[in-house]
Amino acid sequence: MSPSTITLLFLLFAVVMFVLEKIPLSVTSMIVCIGLIITGVLDVETAFAGFINSNVILFVAMFIVGGALFETGMANKIGGIVTKFAKSERMLIVAIMVIVGLMSGVLSNTGTAAVLIPVVIGIAAKSGYKRSRLLMPLVFAAAMGGNLSLIGAPGNMIAQSGLEEIGLKFGFFEYAIVGLPILIAGIIFYATIGFKLLPNHEVKDEGAFDTDRDFSDVPPWKQWLSLIILVLTLLAMIFEDQIGIKLCISGAIGALLLILTGVISEKEAIKAIDMKTIFLFGGTLSLAAALQQTGAGELIAGKVIGALGANPSPYILTFVVFILCCALTNFMSNTATTALMVPICISIAQGMGADPRAVLMACVIGGSCAYATPIGMPANTMVVGAGGYRFVDYVKAGFPLIIIATVVSMIILPIAFPFFP
Repeated sequence: MSPSTITLLFLLFAVVMFVLEKIPLSVTSMIVCIGLIITGVLDVETAFAGFINSNVILFVAMFIVGGALFETGMANKIGGIVTKFAKSERMLIVAIMVIVGLMSGVLSNTGTAAVLIPVVIGIAAKSGYKRSRLLMPLVFAAAMGGNLSLIGAPGNMIAQSGLEEIGLKFGFFEYAIVGLPILIAGIIFYATIGFKLLPNHEVKDEGAFDTDRDFSDVPPWKQWLSLIILVLTLLAMIFEDQIGIKLCISGAIGALLLILTGVISEKEAIKAIDMKTIFLFGGTLSLAAALQQTGAGELIAGKVIGALGANPSPYILTFVVFILCCALTNFMSNTATTALMVPICISIAQGMGADPRAVLMACVIGGSCAYATPIGMPANTMVVGAGGYRFVDYVKAGFPLIIIATVVSMIILPIAFPFFP
């Protein structure tokens, strides 16, 4: 059996097990990871490379930074201030989505989510609203906000690099032509019809974040220092390019400072790390690597595009590229999906004599629609434990958002980015 066939079988296994959840998501991920090694599809180094992926390091660091906000009671204090302005759960969801969406436009969407997740959990604890209803809109808004600028998500820069090789480029805010209407539509959706689709789980904190604690004995300097270090970490992430320090390293510095200054102990820092998230994300990155390395992902893309015939309609091609990227990105990372599809899209567009920008915009926006699974993007994975989410929760709440993004994109793309300008 060829490596690509084995990879596709493991992909099928992962999809089925993620949906059924007969075993924990993180265990399924590790079965796939180990299985790819045993079958010879990946070597040990490649299969486990996901566990030293920069996003995993960022997860660990921000779990600690977020944990400090809880251990000192600062998250609850911030939550109390925010809830004074949001008079209802709907208003709170809208406020969170607007703030996160706009921040993600100029920051890393993963970094934005990582910083604000502990704050939103604090808001949930203070307001009495269930965190499972607030965290999912947060991560979806982070993904949508990533399409507001060139630097909002890694996939945007990958597409830009591909275009620059053929002498073209996107403007800094050109993604917002499609991304902003999707963000607005998404916020309206979750404030209205989608409000009923949000998961409604009682989450028992397994020692990570105790939101019912009395923090009166915590020295004020610890509370304020936890917030100051969080803000400084966020600023370092905003100015990542200027200071030359990667997001994960900024997070790690923040985590170390919290321990060294005595804001939290080493034991509390370790307790704050959600290992289920680490195993889920690290394990599934091996599947993404196998899809790329064996050509299985390219095979899927090639078959779908090839089925359109020699001279497909530009509109149909745009739609198919968009849907294909949507499907892939929910099981590979959005960065990996874009990296896979960009060269394919450019060659198709050039073969048709079409504007490659039109196809690539569909590719990037489609590649960001990772709303229907907990593994499509790092932010989704980060809230699995905190929100008590199951695989089907993402499908129920996220799949309608994919439909909305598709409809909005199919209306705007042909107008803003015509195939034959």
